[in-house]
Amino acid sequence: MIIGKLLFVLKNAYCIMTHVKALGLLSGGLDSILATEIIQKQGIEVVTFNVKSPFCLCKKNGCAAVDAAKQLNVPLKTVVAKNDYLRMLRNPKFGYGRNMNPCVDCRIFLMKKAKQYAREIGAGFIFTGEVLDERPMSQHYSALKLIEKEAGLEGKVLRPLSARLLPETEAEKKGLVDRAKLLDIQGRSRKPQLKLAEEFNIKDFPCPAGGCLLTYEEYAKKIHDLFTHKKRVSMTDIALLRFGRHFRLGRNKIVVGRDEAENKFLMARKKADEYYFELPDIVGPVTVLQGPKTKKAITTAAQLTAFYSDAKTKSATVNYGKQALNKTLTVAVLEKAEVEKLRLGSIPKKNKL
Repeated sequence: MIIGKLLFVLKNAYCIMTHVKALGLLSGGLDSILATEIIQKQGIEVVTFNVKSPFCLCKKNGCAAVDAAKQLNVPLKTVVAKNDYLRMLRNPKFGYGRNMNPCVDCRIFLMKKAKQYAREIGAGFIFTGEVLDERPMSQHYSALKLIEKEAGLEGKVLRPLSARLLPETEAEKKGLVDRAKLLDIQGRSRKPQLKLAEEFNIKDFPCPAGGCLLTYEEYAKKIHDLFTHKKRVSMTDIALLRFGRHFRLGRNKIVVGRDEAENKFLMARKKADEYYFELPDIVGPVTVLQGPKTKKAITTAAQLTAFYSDAKTKSATVNYGKQALNKTLTVAVLEKAEVEKLRLGSIPKKNKL
């Protein structure tokens, strides 16, 4: 009894005398904000970390993590996902979710990046805003343990919102963090988090339910098509997928703008050897033709341009060219059913965890 009390006193004395720094993965969502608050309230210095993905939907004008870090008054280190992320996305070890979302592999990727930065700054442990069983693919117990193992962080990742439902981490065993002040939230309900946000007076969480383009079917079709028809995919290729309507005709990709802003974007990103199409006297889109310049491909691109224009006739004249609209073609306006046949198709399912 006496020895036990002595060990408790020594443990607390060690915590007081030792400066503790933690690295927190901050997405900008409510869960990661709450996790950061919980750790800060224990007097631990927190540095936050975010991997900027080209597929994030959290905020239209910038990254939600930036605003969250300002709100929490913590430093934020941002790493931009580049070609190594695309290689993972093309062939995820643990497969995709419902669409092209490699949630488990994505978490492993993030953890490895965080592990590297944690070493650089001398962080005592890493924590996340993950909630046990909140996400069906990546946040059930087996997935959490698998992610840690694959990232080389077994027993080293603290999840403050669900910690009391999970085995003690190294940080808890060493006394770097008080387990009694951690939580036992589980499941997909947001009520506990919303109640906690009210208690902490947190009012701004722009990405409360997460947001990833890869979980959206239409966007996933574009990614799958890109990987199928192009061996070397660049971040520029990925950026283009956010803009326009995308169609496939054999080896040809046809992209049709949806508004003036997209028309300007397509023109700015068009390669020198690609044709672009416009109607001369009728309001309509800019269309870009990628791939071989066959007669069929040119005609189809012109037909799609006419279909999405304000043309009311059964045929329309379309101008096209590489550097200038110096060629003209009159085409029949396609029926809607014909257009849908050209739209990017469905995704064959791959293995899941």
